Amino acid sequence: MSDLFIDLKSKVQSANPTIVFPEGTDERILEAASRLASEKVLQPILIGNPADVTAKAQAGGFSLDGVEVLNPAEYGEFDALVDALVERRKGKTTEEQARKILLDENYFGTMLVYTGKAHGLVSGAAHSTADTVRPALQIIKTKEGVKKTSGAFIMVRGDEKYVFADCAINISPNSQDLAESAMVSAETARVFGIDPKVALLSFSTKGSAVSPETEKVVEALEVLKGMNPDFPYDGELQFDAAFVPSVAAKKAPESPIKGEANVFIFPSLETGNIGYKMVQRLGGFEAIGPILQGLNMPVNDLSRGCNAEDVYKLALITAMQAL
Repeated sequence: MSDLFIDLKSKVQSANPTIVFPEGTDERILEAASRLASEKVLQPILIGNPADVTAKAQAGGFSLDGVEVLNPAEYGEFDALVDALVERRKGKTTEEQARKILLDENYFGTMLVYTGKAHGLVSGAAHSTADTVRPALQIIKTKEGVKKTSGAFIMVRGDEKYVFADCAINISPNSQDLAESAMVSAETARVFGIDPKVALLSFSTKGSAVSPETEKVVEALEVLKGMNPDFPYDGELQFDAAFVPSVAAKKAPESPIKGEANVFIFPSLETGNIGYKMVQRLGGFEAIGPILQGLNMPVNDLSRGCNAEDVYKLALITAMQAL
């Protein structure tokens, strides 16, 4: 385990937060939850029928000591969750609809976070991103001043740490979206001990090309200025001008980040998703995420191709966000 996660584990362990895992019968979730509980890192809550969860755990050889298992259909405070959901949805959900909705493990788990029964949620091992994100957007919602959530990856190789966003959520972000992503990505960076220097990326550096795509990034820079960020930032920048000081000195000599960016805001989902996967596979970086940004409480989405180690690490990240 990298130094990043050793540090995260130490910080999380001292607070002992509670994280809910809606996919309680998934073997990868069970393995990670069992490890988290046995190491006393955090308190896992698994959602599912206790008999099914126990049978799966026994079959996999995973201890459930220190792990709480909740069945929505038998939850003692179900009526209170129904009332809270109806109130939160402000006329968009009836009591009858709420009772049905809360039998869904992701909605049930999200309501546990919203009502303070858990500090964060990790899902997505067996569900789509939409299944994880939709309840979060409807119930937990985004922070004041943030209209859209975004998805970031922490890219780690040895002592190197970078933030890439948005690599998971918004297909074609506008200038406002990019500026918001820059702000919340800087917050994410600080959670993981990165002093943010933010680059708004493009295929152009400071007007070397002009197109609707580059103009969007130029406009994003102006929007970001209006948000009064307390970190260095610049755009539009090609990656080399953002990352290599000698190139920055030639292409963007007035840039305040001077080729030392560590938070990279991609102009579209396709560039972000391709970019992080290339760095992961060709550069030998570990890609941690996607981390959902801009929500009032932490909810994070696993890849369906994840392993138990991925679940363990994303749980640590989610717990750290909650702290």
